[in-house]
Amino acid sequence: MQKLVLVGGGHSHAIALRQFGLHPLSDVEITLISEAENTPYSGLLPGHVAGFYSYEECHIDLRSLCEFAKAELRIDRAIGLDLARHRVLCEAGEVEFDLVSLDIGSTPMMPAGAAGIGAKPIAQFLKWWNQFDGKSVAIVGGGTGGVELALNMQAKMPELEIHLFQRDRELLPSHNAWVRQQFQKILTQRGIQLHVGQAVERATDCDATVWVTHASAAPWVKQSGLAVDAQGFVLVNEFLQSVSHPEVFAAGDIATMMHYDRPKAGVFAVRQGKPLFHNLRAKLENRVLKPYRPQKRYLSLIGTGDKVAVASYGGFGWRAPWVWWVKDFIDRSFMNQFKRMI
Repeated sequence: MQKLVLVGGGHSHAIALRQFGLHPLSDVEITLISEAENTPYSGLLPGHVAGFYSYEECHIDLRSLCEFAKAELRIDRAIGLDLARHRVLCEAGEVEFDLVSLDIGSTPMMPAGAAGIGAKPIAQFLKWWNQFDGKSVAIVGGGTGGVELALNMQAKMPELEIHLFQRDRELLPSHNAWVRQQFQKILTQRGIQLHVGQAVERATDCDATVWVTHASAAPWVKQSGLAVDAQGFVLVNEFLQSVSHPEVFAAGDIATMMHYDRPKAGVFAVRQGKPLFHNLRAKLENRVLKPYRPQKRYLSLIGTGDKVAVASYGGFGWRAPWVWWVKDFIDRSFMNQFKRMI
């Protein structure tokens, strides 16, 4: 029996596990290592923060998914890789592998010693949010995540004083001018206080600070000896395979594809799920791997906390309730595939 170990319950691994359930392999033992039995879907999280979706509606039940895929679910935290001995090092022990895949996500980059809570890991953020009873909050990071979080936090707590800090001179720098202007207008109209062109080391005038800054990688990934990029993310080829260790694959935020400069966005983790499954299976069966080429442009649907959303695609943008309906349909359809497993 070959041993396939999936480290992390991210979007790509969830999709791959469903595919292994639909197309099982008789001579492979699959183990999923996850810190929790439920994994959040990022598309529905802002709406959950606002109160539009329940916990169950925006979380995938990994135990049921593993049962469907005939995989073992191990609740543990990975802390390293012993590549010479083919072992995943966890807090509770070691797990042997013939083939291993990493989909552990990322965390916001925070200055050394900075106080506050990161928007990721999502489970920790939601635990904090559900207990938060302060009157003011500072959100550091004015990209898509920070802006959407600010609007949805306000939707849940209308009296909350929110300060949004952005290092760049403009919010949402990866989007077109129309989208940036729309959100500048929306945030200002709703009384969210903007601080642009300001790098933040710490925020002391608010009851709490939430960091939604650039993604950073778990230090143990680099320490394991895998080839990584300048930020410590696993360098993978067009097969989602480590460029230094062919028995290691990676997807989602923790992976950086060679020759493809793409943002750390959930849309890519979702798109990588089926190609990852195909190549893991092909590797186990000694078949030819299939290249995955990420799209250059992708549609962003950004909720504004009032069941309206903004669509951003290249140089185009729309803002309307129907955009929210489209977003809701896409997100629910993604989740439904894990609820209707046969």
